[in-house]
Amino acid sequence: MKLLLYSHSFTPNVGGVETIVMSLARGLAELRTVDHRHRFELTVVTETPSGDFDDSALLFPVARQPSLLTLWRLTREAEVVHLAGPALLPLVLAWLARKPVALEHHGYQAICLNGLLVHQPDGSICPGNFQAGRYGKCVRCQAAEMSWLRSLMSLLLMYPRNMLARRVACNIAVSQHVLERIALPSSRVVYHGVDTASAPAGVSEFPVSPATLRFAYVGRLVAEKGLPVLLEAAGLLKGEKRESELLFELMLIGDGPQRPQLEAMIQRYGLRDCVHITGFLEGAALGRTLESVHVVIMPSTWEEAAGLAAMEQMMRGRLVIASKIGGLAETVGDAGLLCRPGDAADLARCMREALQDRSLVTSVGRKGQERAASLFLRDRMIAEHVTIYREIGQRDR
Repeated sequence: MKLLLYSHSFTPNVGGVETIVMSLARGLAELRTVDHRHRFELTVVTETPSGDFDDSALLFPVARQPSLLTLWRLTREAEVVHLAGPALLPLVLAWLARKPVALEHHGYQAICLNGLLVHQPDGSICPGNFQAGRYGKCVRCQAAEMSWLRSLMSLLLMYPRNMLARRVACNIAVSQHVLERIALPSSRVVYHGVDTASAPAGVSEFPVSPATLRFAYVGRLVAEKGLPVLLEAAGLLKGEKRESELLFELMLIGDGPQRPQLEAMIQRYGLRDCVHITGFLEGAALGRTLESVHVVIMPSTWEEAAGLAAMEQMMRGRLVIASKIGGLAETVGDAGLLCRPGDAADLARCMREALQDRSLVTSVGRKGQERAASLFLRDRMIAEHVTIYREIGQRDR
């Protein structure tokens, strides 16, 4: 089967979508028939330049920043088109070429102008203004971050994007929460998959009472991740520190536009002795840092679509503390500790539980690993995509 896999952003860019698309593409390229032929003739298309990344090391060709004619040719040659997000131009071309499309929703771009369902400038959760026809509110929301003209253009482009998303052969939601939020026809859930080769075979056995418990956040330093709430919670805990059982360290592993604000908060709350920002880490450096972490915290204030970082840390057997919101809460389920989003006191409560009962690090971590192994395996993700490609490809014949 000739498969075109389009992702606006791709390696060497770093992020959840880029990670999943690369994992899926590599998995599909490795599949063979009984006579050892490739099951898919796969081409990845992206707007991301290669930079220092060597595309020749991959098992599939990558078309970067293709011209309109090249993208049209690749679309016409494909038997199935998979879009990692509702990019408008590929949607239009696939519709014109009458190709079956599997449209994967890693966010809310098909129903929200900013793709996050976050209302600006107050940062509240959007109730679904575009779907309800409250277009004036959509324009005002976008105008908080761009000009009124650009905001209006964003709204106008949402109409064809949403219309075409309703006409694809299959809408793939990365969580049940996303499926219910986008409310598009022909939808089904396919959870992300984590490669177990990069995860330890069992839960790391930390001392029952380590002298200092190490918390960590892993990801981009951006507003919707709720990091000011985490620092406020850390400040509350430090103010309560009367006994050795409340000793802790907190690492923010990542980088992003909010870093200066977070550094100022660390200074203001007097947390420089226990909170550290590592900057962006990857590969072996990230692995070494995570080996010393006992608890991973994801304090998001937006409705995360899936929570890939939570899946990865659960697969490693780490205790995860997360906001009870969106696909993130769905990912963690009852195999972690959940707090109310945006509530520093409730987040501090969860952190305090881990500090006062160190056995939770191992017991709940093991439960999270079992949940991840049952729901978030890479082989299962690839197999479910293959099933979708077959179904929509045969349906179109």
